[in-house]
Amino acid sequence: MVCVRAAVPVAVPVAVPAAVMLAVGLWGIDRGGIWRDEAVTYQVAGRTVPQIWRLLHGVDAVHGLYYLLMHVVLALHPGEVVLRLPSVCAATVTAGLVAALGVRLAGRRVGLWAGLLYAVTPLAGHYAQEGRSYALVAAGAAGATLLLVRAVEERRLWWRYGGVVAVTCLLHELAVFMLCAHAVTLALLRVPRGVWWRWGRAAGAAVVVLLPLVLVSHGQSRQVEWLPVPDRGSAERLLRSFAVGPEGVVFWGCVMLMVAGLWAGRTAAVMAPLMVVPPTLLILLSQVRPLYHERYVLYALAGAPLLIAAGADRLARLARRAGRPRSWTITPAGVLLIAVVFVDLLPLHRQYRTLAHRPDNLAAISALATREVRPGDPVLFLPSLGRRAALAYPKGFQGARDLALKVPGAQSGTLYGREVGPRELRRRLAGVSRLWIVAEPYTLRSHWLPGDPTERAKLLTVEERFTPRREYDRPDIALRLYTRRPPAGPSAAGTRATGSPTAGTRQPLP
Repeated sequence: MVCVRAAVPVAVPVAVPAAVMLAVGLWGIDRGGIWRDEAVTYQVAGRTVPQIWRLLHGVDAVHGLYYLLMHVVLALHPGEVVLRLPSVCAATVTAGLVAALGVRLAGRRVGLWAGLLYAVTPLAGHYAQEGRSYALVAAGAAGATLLLVRAVEERRLWWRYGGVVAVTCLLHELAVFMLCAHAVTLALLRVPRGVWWRWGRAAGAAVVVLLPLVLVSHGQSRQVEWLPVPDRGSAERLLRSFAVGPEGVVFWGCVMLMVAGLWAGRTAAVMAPLMVVPPTLLILLSQVRPLYHERYVLYALAGAPLLIAAGADRLARLARRAGRPRSWTITPAGVLLIAVVFVDLLPLHRQYRTLAHRPDNLAAISALATREVRPGDPVLFLPSLGRRAALAYPKGFQGARDLALKVPGAQSGTLYGREVGPRELRRRLAGVSRLWIVAEPYTLRSHWLPGDPTERAKLLTVEERFTPRREYDRPDIALRLYTRRPPAGPSAAGTRATGSPTAGTRQPLP
């Protein structure tokens, strides 16, 4: 068995990266708006526990534990900043754990460099400010990996290891691939049979705990049907995200240091499998059933900075043997270089903190609705998931009539509510002369024909009986005012033969 280095004082190498990650995470945390996935977290966490439990039987079971955690957090103070604080704290912990792993495996210098590299990586900063579970999963995986390293020598820690793995996988079931990475690590370390037996019991117990979630979420797999089959480009983009800087000198320098780090003994045996195995397995599985997204393997990022730091340490030792530089200058020189890298990456960090970087801006739609939609105005959401803007920012739609809604989401056990049938929808539209549409852009194109009868009735009724008068369009969402066509005459001659309205004025959203 390859022994792991005994514990050394880790206060400074752990505390400094954690402090830097905390600062990076808090920087720009209030963007002035939440995007669609965060909106789901916000509105589900605001429900009662029985309502959340009912929802999980039909949708989003994979995020159930996270929603329950956020239910407690948002009960203290609901808001955009509080929504993201658990992710900031989790990223801070992860940076400290990465540093602690580096200290234990390769020394204080490697730990300090690795923790700082994690903290300045744009991908880590991005998900540190996301009101979703991925930063928490990354913290759990880093903690489980540290416990694995310690448990190889300390038998009493295996139950802790199994508990952390179980909780991490309950936060997101695809974290289970870290067990495969840990198995590869044990093989590379050539541990004795007794260690394999104890690890197998701990890992098996975690998998047993996870099985009910897997069975329930399997029945909800339609939620990820939008995911494409990953290709070579997907793997390249992930590598660029993991390598601190996605392009230029920083990227290629980090790649070369990673390669050098593969010869770093214990560090490589622990961190290379964590970085490589989970993404590889998920990409291969996704060739049959697409499940891959970079956020699902964010926890594998922890391996990259440790390999980079270990590679840099190897090169520094070789230079030291050649007579330069002086030993006391190596650590601060590395810290200074990481600071230069962070400055070089500042434009990317700033970009990640803008609303435009996320897929949609629900706050902008709500603000526009506040100015344009009058109390009592009828509104249609096309499709029903367009209702997320009203759920995240209800003030903008206060007093408006949601024509299609039958039972709200919290009472129906759904995300966006249960809607009326096509016949009732047409009856409700019969007396409407002025109608607002909140729509996903693809719904207003002629080739889109929804399978759901109510959604189809929305689209066809609006096309046949209404004319657009005002349009506020964005690439990700649209708000349009329609008025009823007169029963006869040129104005009723049709507006959407090709899917593009011929009447009305188009205005950009703010």
